[in-house]
Amino acid sequence: MSTRPVMLSTLMIVIPVFAPIFAGWLARRLAVLGPNATTELNRFVVYLALPALLFHIVAHARWSQIWQPGFIAVFTIGCLVVFALTVLVSLRRPLHLADAVIDGLNAGYANTGFIGFPLVVVAIGQNALGPTLVATIITVCVLFGAAIVLIEIGLQTEQRPAHMVLKILRSLARNPLLVAPLLGALVPLSGVAIPSSAETFLKLLGGAASPCALVALGLFLAEKREGTAPAMVPACLLVGFKLILQPVLTWVLASFVFELPATLSHTAVLLAALPTGTGPFMLAEFYRREAAMTSNVILVSTILSLLSISAYLYVTH
Repeated sequence: MSTRPVMLSTLMIVIPVFAPIFAGWLARRLAVLGPNATTELNRFVVYLALPALLFHIVAHARWSQIWQPGFIAVFTIGCLVVFALTVLVSLRRPLHLADAVIDGLNAGYANTGFIGFPLVVVAIGQNALGPTLVATIITVCVLFGAAIVLIEIGLQTEQRPAHMVLKILRSLARNPLLVAPLLGALVPLSGVAIPSSAETFLKLLGGAASPCALVALGLFLAEKREGTAPAMVPACLLVGFKLILQPVLTWVLASFVFELPATLSHTAVLLAALPTGTGPFMLAEFYRREAAMTSNVILVSTILSLLSISAYLYVTH
């Protein structure tokens, strides 16, 4: 059997997901959309569209779809090990703890929210949405929360642990990507049916999440940023950790340690193979750390992931 039709079918899975990213990039570079479009569209996705999608998925999910202990362990261990290893390597350069933590996010923070949902639907199917939701919560809550804790420790100028813990909890409580699925979980627990008008609202708003998120990512990648050019070797190392080490480690854990079913294993590896999300850049901007390295890792990993994900889907076809 010729490999050409298989390769073409693989590309047909990946290209429609990455095409909106290119559309957003092109729209920004041609000045069709202005400099504020990135921030505003990203805020729309993070505060409205994606929370609506997460709420709707959880509200209609069966407990067996969400509670997958093996999948949770595989994905969590995979991203945390890569994160911790990168932080240790970065501290030897040496870097400040806050900068080393952001490097750790660059290597372990998969773009499950923006690219993960549309990709798993076309590559695996609707049954992969539950695990993708779990992976998103692990990424934006567990990994992101751990990073915030470590950054706060690194920047702490006085010993006020109670104040620091309160600040971290307040930050997580305001995270719509955490609050939305938690509220959605109340629906099946309470046994209350969602009104049809609310269902329509959630479907309309949630349906905008994936395309708008991908366009927003393209807008973000098209922005020209001032700053010192990042060192090539550390940047290549971070991209390699993200696109090679994390999916390989996840595959080993899924296949040989926890022995997940084929579909769950495939979903875990595919999500681990995603490029770096925009979370590390937002955190670098928020804490006023050097963001040139982060923006370049996001750009390069996103471009290269088109090839690496296509190769993975081709091999597993």
